[in-house]
Amino acid sequence: MNIGDIAKRTGLPAKTIRYYEEIGLVTPHREANGYRVFDDKDTHRLTFLARARALGFPIEECRTLLALYKDDSRASADVKRIAQDHLAQIEDKIQQLQSMRDTLTHLVRECAGDNRPDCPILKDLAKG
Repeated sequence: MNIGDIAKRTGLPAKTIRYYEEIGLVTPHREANGYRVFDDKDTHRLTFLARARALGFPIEECRTLLALYKDDSRASADVKRIAQDHLAQIEDKIQQLQSMRDTLTHLVRECAGDNRPDCPILKDLAKG
């Protein structure tokens, strides 16, 4: 199948598929005319990558997860460690976002939002 077909099947943009090829995550067959030809293995690999990226795994972790998936002698502990590390990063980001939300909520409540120049939001931002 061509890149348009596999893009429809996997839900990935053709540009993303080309990028994944460029960095070696997929290696479609090339016909004599230079056109890419994707097979079912490529479809599975790209679907795997799309799901991993949707869960927020960075490209290099996706590469590692793909290698582990292909390795029948893998230890599930290796996969779990990667997922746990990623989960910890997500939880840290959630805490940061909640703190940002709380601070901004407080500042918005404190700001009168009227015609006066006094603004606690700007004062807070200027504190650095």
